[in-house]
Amino acid sequence: MSALRLGVNLDHVATVRQARRATQPDPVQAAVLAELGGADGITVHLREDRRHIQDRDVELLQKTVKTRLNVEMAATQEMVRVALTVKPSQVTLVPERRDEITTEGGLDVALSGVTLKPVIRTLEDAGIPVSLFVDPQLDQVKAAHKLGAEAIEINTAAYTEAAVPESELRRVADAARLGRKLGLEVHAGHGLDYKNVRAVAALPEIAELNIGHSIVARSVLVGIEGAVREMASLLVLARRTASD
Repeated sequence: MSALRLGVNLDHVATVRQARRATQPDPVQAAVLAELGGADGITVHLREDRRHIQDRDVELLQKTVKTRLNVEMAATQEMVRVALTVKPSQVTLVPERRDEITTEGGLDVALSGVTLKPVIRTLEDAGIPVSLFVDPQLDQVKAAHKLGAEAIEINTAAYTEAAVPESELRRVADAARLGRKLGLEVHAGHGLDYKNVRAVAALPEIAELNIGHSIVARSVLVGIEGAVREMASLLVLARRTASD
């Protein structure tokens, strides 16, 4: 079984900073510490309303991150221009509403193909791999493959919120299995924490987990480097146990 990458989402480091319109805490400094703690990549979401991550953060992160920089963004002309300027390691296209607290669901790839396809083509022609954030639904996985995306990120929110998560975990597993069968690289994330991550990390088809809020929350107590190291250790243990 291949190693599982940990992408650390640092949006909420910027949330604390923007609450006071201050200069600290700095997501770029947090990225350096996250990599020291074992992060295999850094993820940030550049939102239309710039509620946390700012354009300057993305520019500085691209110059500073030593692993991979994954930028989540809506499929808009403004965001495509930013991506083409910054040239991150990957773009993950996500749905976005101004009044949502956090991303509420996956892209409806099957319905939005006409909008998404030229964005995917433009980014990939510029050498920027594209991942699509989708709910664990087989038709969405098939639609993502049809549009030519290189990867999908499966939304794990329903799994993390379920009182009895087994059926939701099966949906994630089925979507991951189909994604790999179609040749997509499969990522997953949303709502994963130190208690619920192991079952998803054990799925052999998943190559990367993107985790943010729980790591940043834990870092308030133990520091970002320590919080990332704890999560990275859990992923290694989950993969090792699954392969035994």
